[in-house]
Amino acid sequence: MTVRTNVSRHNLAIVRNLGILAHVDAGKTTVTERMLFLTGITHKRGEVHDGTTVTDFDPQERDRGITIFAAAVSCVWNEHRLTVIDTPGHVDFSDEVERSLRVLDGAVAVFDAVAGVEPQSESVWRRADRYGVPRIAFVNKMDRAGADLPAAVASIRERLHPVPLLVQLPVYSGDAFTGVVDLVRLAALHWDGGVVEGPVPEHLADAVERSRRELEEAVAERNSAALEEFVEHSGLSAETLTAALRELTLSGEVVPVLCGAAYRDIGIEPLLDAVVAYLPSPLDRPAVGAGDDSRAADPSEPLAALAFKVHATPTGRLTFVRVYSGVLAKGDTVLDAGGGRRERIARILRVQADRHEEVGSAIAGDIVALVGPKAVRVGATLCAPDAPVQLEPPTPTEPVMSVAIEAKSGADTEKLAVALARLVDEDPSLSVRTDPETGQTLLAGLGELHLEVVVEKLRRERGLSVLVGRPQVAYRETVVRGVRGLVYRHVKQDGGAGQWAHIVLDVQPLRESEAGATGFEFESTVVGGRVPAEFVRAVAAGCRDALAEGPLAGHPVTGVRVTLTDGATHSKDSSELAFRTAGRLGMREALRASAMAVLEPLVELTATVPEDHVGAVLGDLAARRGRVTGSLTRTGTVVLTATVPLAELFGYATRLRSRTQGRGTFTTRPLGYAPAP
Repeated sequence: MTVRTNVSRHNLAIVRNLGILAHVDAGKTTVTERMLFLTGITHKRGEVHDGTTVTDFDPQERDRGITIFAAAVSCVWNEHRLTVIDTPGHVDFSDEVERSLRVLDGAVAVFDAVAGVEPQSESVWRRADRYGVPRIAFVNKMDRAGADLPAAVASIRERLHPVPLLVQLPVYSGDAFTGVVDLVRLAALHWDGGVVEGPVPEHLADAVERSRRELEEAVAERNSAALEEFVEHSGLSAETLTAALRELTLSGEVVPVLCGAAYRDIGIEPLLDAVVAYLPSPLDRPAVGAGDDSRAADPSEPLAALAFKVHATPTGRLTFVRVYSGVLAKGDTVLDAGGGRRERIARILRVQADRHEEVGSAIAGDIVALVGPKAVRVGATLCAPDAPVQLEPPTPTEPVMSVAIEAKSGADTEKLAVALARLVDEDPSLSVRTDPETGQTLLAGLGELHLEVVVEKLRRERGLSVLVGRPQVAYRETVVRGVRGLVYRHVKQDGGAGQWAHIVLDVQPLRESEAGATGFEFESTVVGGRVPAEFVRAVAAGCRDALAEGPLAGHPVTGVRVTLTDGATHSKDSSELAFRTAGRLGMREALRASAMAVLEPLVELTATVPEDHVGAVLGDLAARRGRVTGSLTRTGTVVLTATVPLAELFGYATRLRSRTQGRGTFTTRPLGYAPAP
């Protein structure tokens, strides 16, 4: 397990771009810090509780003891170049995870050995599923009282539905966790000021033999080459097992499971070895783009890069990109495919959290920061001007909570507007709008903590004193009972070419059996060419425009299916504009004629409270319209799961602490919408 640094940047097979994913407090940042220490990037172990970590470099992260912003670091392990992104675990910063997963090739999912799969673990796992990111699992905190590796693996299997395969067993000396047994190489690893390899302890021989056999059978069942060797030799060599595990991990069929205790420096070296052995290089990932415009991970291909993060620093604007193909050099001019603008690359930086190392170029597989682009937004594709391509951007998370915000001093009003625009540019999960009735500026985000962090950034980094109103949740409106056969005719004559459009609409709930359904669907059943295809698209766009404000309270409308059943055109006066206007006005009329309901956002709350305070917490949840869905007792504590309206959780952290003498904690994750009372 030696570390070397003479790594060729042009051999993509030795590149690993990975993220560290987990629920808050599972130990992601500590795992990352130990990786950096072992690979020689740092010379002292950073600790979250001391505020000395490399990746949690922002003052707010150190003050709060949580990861808020995804931070990238590069290191070398066994002649492989690793770019590691430490992602947030708190649900309010899930958009940072989304954008990171979009550009990563693999991931390490960290789980608490006592808690197993927690709510945000499940959320980030689903996001990784959506992007097809291969993963390995690391069960952390094996040194804690109550640590249960089989239970943690069972929760992974039951809640996340992969095939978890144990490749390590824990070694205990009395009650102390001291090392692991590598089931692939059949060797014991102990940590005593460093890792020491030795034979399998005699008292674990039977358990190791049984677990190794289960691992071989599971792999042979799913891999033809392993099956052939297993049948012929009644077992698998370490080389065959490693190759088969890599193949199965890349395909997503299995998830290798390792264990350790990052805080005590146990298990990180084999975790780094597993990253190299099982996670993909850029060459193992499918080409990006579509059809003839697809680009493989090859420096000789035309340039294609995706901007996944924008960060304004005191010295300028940094645009973080993943280069998928080609070469990006200092001084190049690139095309922003979405905006149609050309941008010049002034500098290219290899990022080490808040420190930067300037490089002359970046090639396929690199994750770097660019200085120079002034208008590139998150999700933009940067490509060669003579070979344009459009890559799929990350999907921004929709804001669910807003606050009214204004500058204390009238002289700072314009500065506040500029600062908010820059923050929205950096974080697409934020939005800023003006309330048409009150004229107030409303800042919307993913939760109370998210908005607190943004307001604190305005105060610390921009020097602005602001007033903030009580948070408001993002309500929606939906159709409970729709209308059929609504006829709308749009006729406008004011000299010159007129506007004429005739449409017939059916408007119904998206899923009549599910009152809280969200989304919008449009279809046309018009036959005989009575409405040309381009006018049908215009009607759909008009209907979508009308959903911005509902008839009850002006909230956006969701959960609607619209069907264009008939229509007619005028030989001279029909146009796309006329049909779009007809769609918008006809949809508004249909919504006014429908039975509507207001929807409120719900969250799943998971609270960990002492056994003797459960009654008080349950009573408080009932008062907040919470519906308890489960409880689990763990060594003096009870884990309660409940469905609660988001609007009822303002200030809940303070209330929970007061009812549990400061010993209770909670996390939330979005569940969707339900009819408000």
